[in-house]
Amino acid sequence: MSKKNLNIILILSLLLVVPPLVYFYVTKGFNNFIKLEVIGVENHKIPDFSFINQNNEVVNQDTMLGNIYVANFFFTNCPTICPVMIKNMAYVQKKLSMYPHLRFISHTVDPQRDKPEVMLSFVQKMQKKNINIDLKNWDFVCGNNNDLYNIAKYYLVSAGAEDSLAPGGFIHSEYLVLIDKEGRIRAGRDKNNQIVGAYIGTEESQMKDLINDIKVLMAEYNRPTKKQK
Repeated sequence: MSKKNLNIILILSLLLVVPPLVYFYVTKGFNNFIKLEVIGVENHKIPDFSFINQNNEVVNQDTMLGNIYVANFFFTNCPTICPVMIKNMAYVQKKLSMYPHLRFISHTVDPQRDKPEVMLSFVQKMQKKNINIDLKNWDFVCGNNNDLYNIAKYYLVSAGAEDSLAPGGFIHSEYLVLIDKEGRIRAGRDKNNQIVGAYIGTEESQMKDLINDIKVLMAEYNRPTKKQK
């Protein structure tokens, strides 16, 4: 085949392929943007809250305003899953440290013991073990028992069940929950196309999924609209 004929075929191919691609982008591209699922019944949101963090500062809805955040439940005396959860959460924080408008919040399920100074000491002990917790955008919070246990219901996780047989004396969820700027629970889908709902904080593979889904959610907020074009 001559070079001239090859060029003609190439030009014809481009004429056939490019217009459909342009049409898809202009007419459908915005409608096919990947979005995370909204979890819970219609209009389900995290309600107003007010807790105290490791520095004796108030943490509430205003603290989270304009931010995506990841939430979990823990207690400082937990001998099993909590240190692993916090380590994995710190991994997520470090991997996304260059992104603005992202926060983390860990609620204690043992507020009688976990006062601000106790939680700060817990963080410092973790840091000495090379767990890179950055308190610039991560709050460890305590407060009223009922308020802490009640808000767990809105995160759709369990928290605060005392059990003398459980390690450390409390049963609580190991899930990390992703919250968008509107206070809604968001989540991606697994390899079987099933909605994740929340992310198992003790599994490293799910932390990678969480990181990817946070990036998807950030992209959703940065997505250009037709009006911006």
